[in-house]
Amino acid sequence: MKHRTLGRSGPQVSALGLGCMGMSDLYGKADRSESIATVHAALDAGVTLLDTGDFYGMGDNELLLGEALAGRPRDSYQLSVKFGAQRGPDGAWLGYDARPAAVKTALAYSLKRLRTDYIDVYRPARLDPNVPIEDTAGAIADLVQAGYVRQLGLSEVGVQTIRRAHAVLPVADLQIEYSLISRGIEQAILPACRELGIAVTAYGVLSRGLISGHWAKERSTDARDFRQHSPRFQGANLEHNLQLVDLLRGLAEARGCSVAQLAIAWVLARGDDIVPLVGSRTRERLGEALGALAVTLDAGDLAAIERAVPPDAAAGDRYAAAQMAMLDSER
Repeated sequence: MKHRTLGRSGPQVSALGLGCMGMSDLYGKADRSESIATVHAALDAGVTLLDTGDFYGMGDNELLLGEALAGRPRDSYQLSVKFGAQRGPDGAWLGYDARPAAVKTALAYSLKRLRTDYIDVYRPARLDPNVPIEDTAGAIADLVQAGYVRQLGLSEVGVQTIRRAHAVLPVADLQIEYSLISRGIEQAILPACRELGIAVTAYGVLSRGLISGHWAKERSTDARDFRQHSPRFQGANLEHNLQLVDLLRGLAEARGCSVAQLAIAWVLARGDDIVPLVGSRTRERLGEALGALAVTLDAGDLAAIERAVPPDAAAGDRYAAAQMAMLDSER
């Protein structure tokens, strides 16, 4: 396993991390036993960075990870945890709460569910518009001082928020969507992170399966799969985006890898300060994703990929309008 460092003072982590959301929520039904087996397979392959959120399945994802990690040495993996998203018993999204008391309460419950004494990187899932980021970062600084948290992380925030939080407590990494068809961070956010020595943990590197090479126009989703409402998976947008995937398929075949491996390898090639998170829910898909580590892309390869899929090539926003409005990173 190759490794990368989260920020100037953050931990060394595996070059690929495992995003665990889909094992409990938002992508439809998942197999719990297979999910746990996938976590075990990832750890056995050298993956150390595991990402979750306390609102994934209303705590279920943390409980699943706590079970999967039982008996594993605590220093053999890093936990990245998001908090702040508020949900009702029906799963409805109710906004965000990043007040200092809420930060500390959320952490207390996460520690219990994850069966651990500390979280490696703790981050608000989104910017709470009603709470200064300095207050949220200050609460996490208190938790770092007390030994319950090791590092501050951020998620889907813009340059000014990054700078303000970093002035309170050094930020280890920014978690944000980044893929061949989601490249908005390249304009201002990524340069700011590099100026400040902040790593990027990139989620959505396969655009929620859209550019994995496994999605088809006729594929059905169940009512719990939020891709039913994602603009990039709708109608003419989907047809256009799958045409981009066909272009990638030809490039991948010429290089002896899968479309998913090519897309992940492209993110890996964007810099040693970027750690892709793969949302594999099965051992088969995990194995494919790990194969990206063996794919080396030279300058000619990267140029060919970007000719096929230039910036802004995708049709449709990455979230529905209501969710886009909540993203400080898009302002």
